[in-house]
Amino acid sequence: MLMQQSRIVRSFVAHIMMACMLLISGLAQAAPVSTSSMIAPQSVAATDADREKLITLIQRDDIAEQLSAFGVDPVDAQMRVADMSAAEVADLNQQIDSLPAGAGVLGAIVLIFIIFIITDMLGATNIFNFVHPVR
Repeated sequence: MLMQQSRIVRSFVAHIMMACMLLISGLAQAAPVSTSSMIAPQSVAATDADREKLITLIQRDDIAEQLSAFGVDPVDAQMRVADMSAAEVADLNQQIDSLPAGAGVLGAIVLIFIIFIITDMLGATNIFNFVHPVR
């Protein structure tokens, strides 16, 4: 008799579990998801913050004066920062953050100047007349 009840209880539990699994599987939906679609929202926010940091840096009076002394229009520099890729923005911010305090302003300006020369040489921009693109 005890054996009979144990079998009935196990059968009842098994049927309930099967019903739950069928209900859950009916509600679940799966589709392939690309890695870039999962990472993109996070990286866009970080890139926008990094880009805004660079633009704010270029808008400072002392940096704008140095850029003008090098022959770079600060507005052109801001447009170039807006056109930079996420990797370029992150790399430039990392280099600026690694500069020592106090010497960072001049170093940042020289770094931006060098990046503009390189992009002119690659033909991506046309800021300086003395730089001719490599073809």
